[in-house]
This record gives sequence, C-alpha cells and structure tokens, in this order.
Amino acid sequence: MDYKKELEELILTVIREGGSDLHLGGGRVPAIRVNGELIFLVKHPVFTKEDMIGILGEVLDKEKLTKFLEKKEMDFSYDFRGEARLRGNAFFQKGLISLAFRLVPKVKPLADLKLPQIIADLARKKQGFFLVVGPVGQGKSTTLSAMINLINNEQARHIVTVEDPIEHVYVPNKSIIDQREVGIDTEDFHIALKSIFREDVNVIMIGEMRNPDTISTAVTAAETGHLVLSTLHTNNASQTIDRIIDSFPGNQQDQIRVQLASSLLGIFSQRLVPRIAGGLVPAYELLLNNSAVSNLIREKRTHEIDVVIETGMESGMVDLNRSLIELVRAGEISIENAYQYSLNPKALERMI
Repeated sequence: MDYKKELEELILTVIREGGSDLHLGGGRVPAIRVNGELIFLVKHPVFTKEDMIGILGEVLDKEKLTKFLEKKEMDFSYDFRGEARLRGNAFFQKGLISLAFRLVPKVKPLADLKLPQIIADLARKKQGFFLVVGPVGQGKSTTLSAMINLINNEQARHIVTVEDPIEHVYVPNKSIIDQREVGIDTEDFHIALKSIFREDVNVIMIGEMRNPDTISTAVTAAETGHLVLSTLHTNNASQTIDRIIDSFPGNQQDQIRVQLASSLLGIFSQRLVPRIAGGLVPAYELLLNNSAVSNLIREKRTHEIDVVIETGMESGMVDLNRSLIELVRAGEISIENAYQYSLNPKALERMI
C-alpha cells in the first residue's frame, strides 16, 4: 500500500466534506467528524496493525518514531501538500496504534469568525493577560490565530509563540513572528517563557497553560509590559480563575490572586453550536477586567463573577445565555441546541 497516498486521500475526504477531524486505528475503518458528528467510512477496508505502522512512518520522522514507541503517545503536526496543516496525536490502545488528526483552519480575520469587535480591541492592547477558554474543539486556537494575525497586519511588534505542536503558520507582515515548538525549538513551555524576557518580545502566545510554572511566568510577563495570549480547557470565566489559583500550593495562592487581579485583561469562553442552515456558529461569554472584577478576584469572591458578567453589557461584557438567545432570535440555531450548550438552562428559560 502507498501509505502517503492513502493518508492524503483520507485528508482530502475530510476537507471535501467540511470535516474537522480524522480518526485512524488498527482493527477498524477510518472515521471523520463533520459538524460535531462522527461518520464511519464503512466502504474503506479495515486498517491492519501493519497499515498503522506504515501511516505512522509518513507523519513521524525516525527520531520522533523512536520517542513515540518509548513514550507510547505523541503530539505532532502534519503539513498536507503545503495547502493545509493538521494537528495530530499518536497513541496506543489494546496494543494497537491509533491516530487522531485535527484539521487546523486557515487563519481568518476576526470579522469572518463572527466574534465581537471588542476581541480586536483587546488584541491591540500593549500589555495584559487574555485567555480564550472552552472545551476541546471549540475554536480556541482559531480565535487566538486571528488575534495574532490582526497584530501582525497592523503593528510592528515582536511576537513569539510557544506551541506543542505548532498549528497555524504565520507569514510575517508588519511584525516579527518567531514560532517555537516544544520538543524541537525548546525543551518545554516554562524554559521557553523564561528566555522570552531576554528576547525583546511584545506579544507572547502560549498554546496551552499546563502547569503552575507556566502560568506564573505568563502572569509575570503580562505584569512587565507584555501582551500574553493563551488558552485553558475550562467552561467559563469564573471556573478559569478558580482553576488558575487552585493549581498553586496554598501558600502561593494569595500572590497569584493579586497578580491575576491586576494583569488580567479578560476571559473569552466560546462554543461552536450547530447552525440550522448547516455548519457551526460561535456562542460566547466575555469577561472584561475592571475594578469590580479585580476586587472579586482579590477577595476570593469569584463565584460572584457570573453576576457581574450578566449585568456588565454596557461595559462590553457578554453573557453566554444572552449570546445563545440572540442566535435563536436570528434564526441561526435551534432553541434545543441553545439549552444543550447553556451552562445555566434555568436562567436561559427565564430569558425566553
């Protein structure tokens, strides 16, 4: 079997069907995800153990392949004919190799993503800490890439990204953009961030906040004149703040609380909801830091942040339920999906 050709034909299927993911594994047929639903390619032959080893050899070089066989799992990126990029993960299950690919959308302008204008305003800030949060597969990386590209097209700044692996590849315009991949260009996130302070950087994009060391260095960078953008797998703004603080030992929590209260720009939580007409549309929550929010963070009253968001429309904040209701009224999504994606269905019901 020509494994490169086989893989490329499957990737073309994902692109042609408007899909987001490709799943391959020994002992089963391939599957793709389209609009959130898995579709099995039942006419395709079942992959054997040998097939999966052959395909793995097309996406990993010898060094990475050796490391994968030792560690049993690996993140990687794959360039498809220079036309598309995919983020991948290789892992074992029941002694067989499996591969999961995520098609990385091309960098789009913020306006094309149907996101609020204030996200562009935040991207133009000179310093502060901004997080895009939400479950896996909800467009967090796409939003961050649009913010980075806006800066690149408008301002002469030095942008450094630290990613595992690199997803979107940027073409420098007015800015210098240095993209560092963990495991290739740097040993880990924390080491890369420590060296950033000596690299004359304006904007830092961190692929994911994975541990207290990374979070602490990122917050310090935001305090010292850098714009720091990153992601977390959390559901909403209040949970994000609690997750950050709770990741530190008890004797360090007061310090990170004070730092976060002063450096945070905002937290954007997003969901991709199925559209009635097909495809996906974002629903979102936006917390903007102000004196009231800072006080709540410092005083350990993050449970009150949801109320601040609900009543903060005039200052640009967005409540997720209100975002969902507006999509329902615009005929974009069904009321059933609004309930499904709401984090507070009872409050949503009162708004209808």
